[in-house]
Amino acid sequence: MKRDSKLSGVLHVLLHMAELKSPATSESLAAAMQTNPVVVRRLMTGLREAGFVASAKGHGGGWVLSCPLNEVTLGDIHAALSSPALLALGNRTESPGCLVEQAVNAALDSACHDAEALLLKRLGQVTLADLSNDFHRRMLAGGHSPKDLSHEHSH
Repeated sequence: MKRDSKLSGVLHVLLHMAELKSPATSESLAAAMQTNPVVVRRLMTGLREAGFVASAKGHGGGWVLSCPLNEVTLGDIHAALSSPALLALGNRTESPGCLVEQAVNAALDSACHDAEALLLKRLGQVTLADLSNDFHRRMLAGGHSPKDLSHEHSH
């Protein structure tokens, strides 16, 4: 089953953007996410509409953070991405009249609902500043410096 890594990828590039002194192009962010610049522009549009990033056109233009890292939670970013599914479990629907299938689906629906509520609560407690602080702790502990942020190096 394929996992949706959109939230992870967006959080990744937002942390890169927080380290930059100048705007990040869609191309450079696409390299960090290992995707196409068109995908980045589509994702950034939702974040811009939510007020988390801004864009500047022309030479030297690109994407910049437009919010304090300590005021934005992972839950806020998840919502700005149109709340992609958090769990990959699905129900069997081949025999909707089957009482066994109904019982299984009800149990799974309940468990998934509870798990998703817990996950959303936790995402609402973690800020981008928390992620940035963890990144900086890891960078220092590993003997790295900000110049090591390139994806040509392990991080």
